[in-house]
Amino acid sequence: MQAAALFHLLQLASPSLPIGAYSYSQGLEAALEKGIVRDEAGAREWIADALHHVVARFEAPVLWRLMQAFAAGDADAVAAWTERFIAARDTAEFRAETIQMGFSLGKLAVELKLGGEEALAMRNLLQSLPEVPLPTAFAFAAVALAVPPEAALHGMLFSWAENQVLVCVKSVPLGQVAGQRLLLSLRPDLETAGAMAMRLEDRELSNWSPGLSLLSMQHEDQYSRLYRS
Repeated sequence: MQAAALFHLLQLASPSLPIGAYSYSQGLEAALEKGIVRDEAGAREWIADALHHVVARFEAPVLWRLMQAFAAGDADAVAAWTERFIAARDTAEFRAETIQMGFSLGKLAVELKLGGEEALAMRNLLQSLPEVPLPTAFAFAAVALAVPPEAALHGMLFSWAENQVLVCVKSVPLGQVAGQRLLLSLRPDLETAGAMAMRLEDRELSNWSPGLSLLSMQHEDQYSRLYRS
């Protein structure tokens, strides 16, 4: 990867990106409240399961398809996969999360005029969508900044895992060393998830995770909470 593309990817995957990712736990806080996650081992099991059964089978493959659609200038495919992703958010918190972060990243991308004049048509396409979930905004930014799609996919996966680990560091709680050990241990899982996301056919995509959905619903009225999901 060229240095410019690498720097762009690091910026997109950075926790300092102002889209509010730190304020969401994606159901993990509810799992902590229920005692499902209690320690480092339980945290790793939770993150790995969510990665393999949800992110790798739906969110990452949708991102992969959206990057291909933006690269090809295929407005119909962008709209179709965007609509499908939003429809798959089966709780109010999961839907609000992706719409808020997608809106923030999309607005940032437009204000920064990512991709310059060459990406004007893609920016117009992004702005034409009624709602923009996070994968759509991320896909646009990656393509506009000429980040190789496979690298962008892995960057998204790492960013997701890092945020989950940070939730555990703050809320289990785990120490900083334990958090870094946990993140290092997830490297093979992230590689496997990336390979699966690029390999799955459309008919194989699934975000079926009823237990996670129930935890997300319970989190909506959880008495004590630090996170928005």
